[in-house]
Amino acid sequence: MKQRLLPPSSILITGCSSGIGHHCAHALQKQGYKVIATARTLSDVTRLQAEGLTAIVLDLADSDSISHAIEQTLKLTGGKLDALFNNGAFGLPGAVEDLSRAAMQHQFNTNVFGTQELTNRLVPIMRAQGYGRIIYNSSILGFAAMQYRGAYNASKFALEGFADTLRLELRQDNIQVSLIEPGPILSDFRKNAFTQFKQWIPLKGSVHQAQYQAIIDRLEMEGPAAPFTLGPGAVEKALLHALQSPKSRIRYRVTFPTRLFAVLKRLLPGRWLDYVLLKAGSDGKR
Repeated sequence: MKQRLLPPSSILITGCSSGIGHHCAHALQKQGYKVIATARTLSDVTRLQAEGLTAIVLDLADSDSISHAIEQTLKLTGGKLDALFNNGAFGLPGAVEDLSRAAMQHQFNTNVFGTQELTNRLVPIMRAQGYGRIIYNSSILGFAAMQYRGAYNASKFALEGFADTLRLELRQDNIQVSLIEPGPILSDFRKNAFTQFKQWIPLKGSVHQAQYQAIIDRLEMEGPAAPFTLGPGAVEKALLHALQSPKSRIRYRVTFPTRLFAVLKRLLPGRWLDYVLLKAGSDGKR
């Protein structure tokens, strides 16, 4: 029997300090869901609590933090958890050849390894209770790579591989696994990505130095940097369907660019798709 997760079902949401996670945590709580919002720093958690959310610290790059967050979550929910929204992630822009091993590991520790470690620890809880929903927030860049986003592209491609495999492995356990693939969404993503860029990418001596100036200009831009940008409410709508539908979709493609590139990837020869992606990325300007 398919379990519809209506309020007051419990949901753990990662990455709630800003953007999609912040919006969805508040939106679902207003609808009556028991939301456990997480953020990496204590200062952000304190702010979320002041906003009226139940919030706990969770740093996906730290296994001890994951263990502690799960323990706190289960205390808050009476030992059960109805849903997990894997939203926490960040971008690390830069050319692939300028990514050190440490930079790549830094990107994957949060976006992939931590996210999947958290998920793996919660699967037995959902299996024991007989149902659950696991929703991954991926990206258009989880299936359509764009230049100067290699670390983030790769992390989201990897996340989709885990999600697709997990969905097959849990098909007998009444645990539904879905992917949300947003395109451009209004958030602090660019601001946070600029911090990572300055920390990890060497500008001096790089053959991509000219393109990096265009990337810096985009990351510092106020407001939407790409056409068809939507607010985080577009992701909220997909998340609610993934929770409330008796049979959630495998993929929710959010924003026009995501839907367009999903079609183009099916129809175009590889070289033609490369050309379109190069045009869309415009050497890091978009």
